[in-house]
Amino acid sequence: MNSMIQLATPAARNLGSSLLLRRSQHLLKTTPKSSLCSNATSQSRPIVRSLASMAQEEEESCCSSHSLLILGKPGGGKGTISGKILRDFPQFRHVSTGDELRQHVRNGTELGMEAKKYMDEGALVPDEVMIQMVMCDAVEAVKSGQSLLLDGFPRTMEQAAALDKNLDVDLVINLCIPNETIIERISDRWIHPASGRVYNYSYKPPQVKGVDDETGEALVQREDDKPESVLTRLRKYESATAPLVKYYEEKGVLQSFKGTMSDVIYPEVKGWLDDQLAKDDESATV
Repeated sequence: MNSMIQLATPAARNLGSSLLLRRSQHLLKTTPKSSLCSNATSQSRPIVRSLASMAQEEEESCCSSHSLLILGKPGGGKGTISGKILRDFPQFRHVSTGDELRQHVRNGTELGMEAKKYMDEGALVPDEVMIQMVMCDAVEAVKSGQSLLLDGFPRTMEQAAALDKNLDVDLVINLCIPNETIIERISDRWIHPASGRVYNYSYKPPQVKGVDDETGEALVQREDDKPESVLTRLRKYESATAPLVKYYEEKGVLQSFKGTMSDVIYPEVKGWLDDQLAKDDESATV
């Protein structure tokens, strides 16, 4: 193993200990043949492949990494629950494709301009764009030795099948929130465009109405938070995303949580995650 590390590039050596290398094998099943993201270089891709190949030698003794997915209707609290998970389980890296795509749109990147065409029409961004985004972040997580927390992707069976070729989604949280709660919640949601900070007058209001806490700039309501857009998104969810619940149930990796308030639901989520991760600890000591 030491000789293999010596042969690796300086960038690969700087990634850390053999523990990091072992964990990468569990996160990436294959390396995508195409470029993972717009800023990926020909130098970075061989580094990832070398990490995976070095990790193969210690597969039997490696520590567990996870790909955790949160499912739920638009406005169902996925972002809030994700934040609580990241606070209590720092080994996870948050991948919120919605937030990242909006950032790309604001920055006017090539990926952002492509996504904006669909977002302006209220349509779903094509699978290939979303997969490119997720896999780019997956490689970065491998380099830092983290697990993934997927928020907002996959949304369709096609996306799930494509993701399965690259990642093992082994933990799935399904948030079951009533439609009427979501409609009320979204109508109260306002954002600070420059930073992406989100406020909600029902449970997370700004200190001053209509004003961002940190900058003092005006808050706005997104077009897709308006009632007519919400109804469109809920219908699309039922037809395209809801079947994922059955898919992951059949794989035996999904747990559903029902309620109307994130602060009430989350203790149940945390307890379930604690149990799942404890199983890994027990397996490692056997």
